[in-house]
Amino acid sequence: MNLNDVNRGITKFKRRKRLGRGVGSGFGKTAGRGHKGQKSCPGFKALSVFEGGATPLVRRIPKRGFNNKFALNVAVVNVGDLDSAFNAGDEVTLDLLRKKDLAKSRFDILKILGDGELTKKLKVCGHRFSATAREKIEKAGGEIVVLPAKTTVAEKKKLAKA
Repeated sequence: MNLNDVNRGITKFKRRKRLGRGVGSGFGKTAGRGHKGQKSCPGFKALSVFEGGATPLVRRIPKRGFNNKFALNVAVVNVGDLDSAFNAGDEVTLDLLRKKDLAKSRFDILKILGDGELTKKLKVCGHRFSATAREKIEKAGGEIVVLPAKTTVAEKKKLAKA
């Protein structure tokens, strides 16, 4: 390869392809559209999912389940995980849980569950607590701080009825 080969074939202003300007141009007569058919007509646009008349993949694959776009993402942390990650007397906050990789993904609500044993006195902050988690934290001499949570559509309806 030579230095003058670097820019060979690169044009700054590419000329447009002049279609239908005689047989000698290579794009005369049918203007690069082939012969007859729907694709040769002006204004033709096929759908991106069109597969030549076969049932498109989008329609062949079954749709299952339900996706609730209003549902809140709930991060779950067990009491046993708190016992191993924190020292006695520590305050367990959302930021600390993220730093210690106990609540890794993006979440709207943090729920503390009661799996495992808690031997240390901790001040635990969270949006929701299971009954067993409450019992184990209080039994160890700890404190529970319930944070205000974003309300779901279902919770708003319950509040409106009450």
